[in-house]
Amino acid sequence: MAAPRNVRLTLAYDGTDFHGFAESEGVRSVLGDLRGAVETVVGCPVELTGAGRTDTGVHAWGQVVSGLLPDDTDLRRLTRSVNAMCAPALSVRDVEWVEADFSARFSATARTYRYAVWNDASPNPLLARSTWHVPQPLDLDAMNSGAELLLGEHDFSSFCRRPKPADGAPVPSLVRRLQRAHWTTVDDEAWGPGLLRFEIRASSFCHQMVRSVVGTLVDVGRARRPAQSITETLLALDRNAAGTVAPPTGLVLFAVDYSGVRWDA
Repeated sequence: MAAPRNVRLTLAYDGTDFHGFAESEGVRSVLGDLRGAVETVVGCPVELTGAGRTDTGVHAWGQVVSGLLPDDTDLRRLTRSVNAMCAPALSVRDVEWVEADFSARFSATARTYRYAVWNDASPNPLLARSTWHVPQPLDLDAMNSGAELLLGEHDFSSFCRRPKPADGAPVPSLVRRLQRAHWTTVDDEAWGPGLLRFEIRASSFCHQMVRSVVGTLVDVGRARRPAQSITETLLALDRNAAGTVAPPTGLVLFAVDYSGVRWDA
């Protein structure tokens, strides 16, 4: 058997029909479909690691996966074959051999998510699987004022589902450093001004953090809370202080960066 060699795959997928990214017995997952297809091509068991464990219904354009494959694997054939087996829900956009110490998860220095909102009185059936329909008018300036207060290093306990530590282990920190958080109107003649995009970037995110941030900022846009309340929400360190958790439909893991050094390394 050929010696193992480390590989990096960049994936896109529509998460609507998957029960999340990580494998779980008895349900369909992104990693389960991918691993099954890769094993069919290379003819041996493989272990794969992803950059982020996206939840049920969450999509990706730039998810990254790494793992060991036989070094005689034809990567072009692998891409063609996996895409043929997994289309249209999942696609390998790029694949390359990488250094032995590369890890899709632990080598990442930043992750960028995008969230799409369809802001119009009428639903858009063509965007229903990839946006959150918010029929009420939204104040984008107020939402961006609130988003600016999230930038920098904070304890995001108010915006995260608190993890359960293993027996005897310390409670994981929910401190994160946000590098970008900004709303824009997507300039697209096909849809007009109704399509809004939120882009958020950090070294890492805790569970449900992005969807909780989005939901809270949409509450600001709907005038249900003032933009300045975001500071109070952060300081509360209480999940009940934040707003609605946005649905998974609009969330996309857009890109993973591997340049520089992790701030929390």
